[in-house]
Amino acid sequence: MLRKARLSSKEMNLLKGERFMKKMNTRMFVTVGMLSAISYVLMLFNFPIPPFPQFLMVDFSDVPALIATITLGPVAGILVELFKNVIDYVLTGSDTGIPIGHAANFAAGVLLILPTYYIYSRFQSKKGLLIGLITGTVVMSVSMGILNYFIFLPAYKYFMNFELPAEIIVTGIIPFNILKGILVSVVFILLFVRLQGWLARQTSINKAA
Repeated sequence: MLRKARLSSKEMNLLKGERFMKKMNTRMFVTVGMLSAISYVLMLFNFPIPPFPQFLMVDFSDVPALIATITLGPVAGILVELFKNVIDYVLTGSDTGIPIGHAANFAAGVLLILPTYYIYSRFQSKKGLLIGLITGTVVMSVSMGILNYFIFLPAYKYFMNFELPAEIIVTGIIPFNILKGILVSVVFILLFVRLQGWLARQTSINKAA
């Protein structure tokens, strides 16, 4: 006579855990994909701010990346920053043929969201979020000044024969990134206040996983 194999309670819990993890992974990838698409669309609505040079454009595509970072963790936020730039490069291309501007955008986004996440995750409050966004803006602005000096501006010179004076980093790029960080932070805080309940639920679900 064949006997039906019975799973122990430990095996049952393990099986349930595996199913839950698969469900969570699917949910995370769907959410990341959705936020990446929104981020790409927001990237299209960029605009200059006088008196900064025309090639410095403000957009709010970092807002969905911040949402992904706060609710799903830093890897999700980095993926949103990556996917939006890959989509934009594939669909619109680059003046140099090489995604220098997209690489700069990706770096700036990651440098903004990571400090924000680590400080907010420590304090878990509106004050912690504000301190995180301020820190992220400062880190992003200073780091992008350094990266532009050593990597991005020399790359533009090499590939496009487009040379800018080094002074523009201090007079243009760093102040611009500070202003952009402030604008993105304001928009995100306004969304955070309205969606705080939903964001808290998504964060708790992610932690349970």
